[in-house]
Parts: sequence; C-alpha cells; structure tokens
Amino acid sequence: MGWKKYLVLGILFVLPITVYLFFASGVIQFAKLPTLTEQLILLEELTDQNGAELSAQGNITILGFLGQNASGHKAEVFNLAHKIYKKNYQFDDFQMLFLATKDQDSAVVSLRQEFTQIADPKNFKIAYTDLATIGEIHQQLDSPHPLDEQGATSYVYIIDKDGHLRGRTESEYQEFGVGYNASNYAIINNEMNDDVKIILAEYRLALKKYKSTRKK
Repeated sequence: MGWKKYLVLGILFVLPITVYLFFASGVIQFAKLPTLTEQLILLEELTDQNGAELSAQGNITILGFLGQNASGHKAEVFNLAHKIYKKNYQFDDFQMLFLATKDQDSAVVSLRQEFTQIADPKNFKIAYTDLATIGEIHQQLDSPHPLDEQGATSYVYIIDKDGHLRGRTESEYQEFGVGYNASNYAIINNEMNDDVKIILAEYRLALKKYKSTRKK
C-alpha cells in the first residue's frame, strides 16, 4: 500500500504544475492578437446621427460597412450583437462602429430600435458619410474582401486603440484570414469571439502592469 500512497502524492504534486505550464504556454502563445498592417486606420471627422464626433482612437473598435444598404445587412449586425457586442459593450473602451450613407437614416433608426432588444446600444455607433469616404476608409484596411456597389460588405474588422488593424492571418472557415464574415455564425462565434477576448485581455493586462509599476 505504501507505493500507492506515494504514487497518489506524486500525481497530486505534478498535476497542478502540469496544468499551470499548459495554461502558461497558452497565455504566452495567445497573449497578443497579430497586427496585420502598420498603416493606421484613420476614422476622423465622422459623426453619428446626432452630430457627435466619432473616432477609433482610444477605442477597441469593431468596424463594419453598411453603405447604402443598412437594412440588407441587418442579420450580420444582429449576429455581432448577440455573440460579440452583448458580452463586451460594458467596457468603456469598446465600440462597434458601422459606416453608412446619410440616406440610410430611417433604416438606421429602425435598426437601432431592434438592437435595443438585444443590448444597451450605448457603444453601438453608426457614422454617416458618403460613398467616397467609405471607400477610402475601406481601402486603408488593404482587405481582400471588396465593398459591393452600395459600399457595403458582410466583413467586419478589429481596430485597436492606436488605429492598427488586428486579427488572424489564417482562418478555418474562410479563404482569407483578414476580417470576419459576420454572416457566418461559426466565424463570429468561434474565431472572432476568441480574438476579441484576446485583445481585451491584452489591454487589461497592460493596464494592470501600468498600475502596478506606478504603485512601486
């Protein structure tokens, strides 16, 4: 019986260390979401329906393009609302920002009203601009997924607080890793959900380190 006792004790000693090393290696591997381009994504001089200025600076932004077809991409917005926004909107530095043309005002009002049934829309923002500006902003992303003739797309993008495009270079669900197809539930529920968690954790960790350094 003696050897069994030592075996159990050995397992109890080794198992916690093994689990720690497993998760520690995961933290190291997934601590940062890759930066996909060094070019800054500039979203200045944009305003919402109330004329308030909108910006990506200082925010983790989920950026999407409704163009002239806000109602046609409602399903994608609601996919994001359920799987991404609802879990994260209470972070003050998180926002979901869509670009639409000014003639989409009535469609946007309807969209926001339905959105409130899912979550508080305080960090769900829609900026009004023209098709040319929407095209210019999309071009900055250097995305393999083009806008359609109405300046819209089902793909959305993660922009960090400094204005860099973030994300994965490869995907299990789509040909190109850049961007996330919001019409594909698996991509939003699995890959994008994980990536948003990673970038939020990245900033939370950086903030904790900063506060810890200041206390010293």
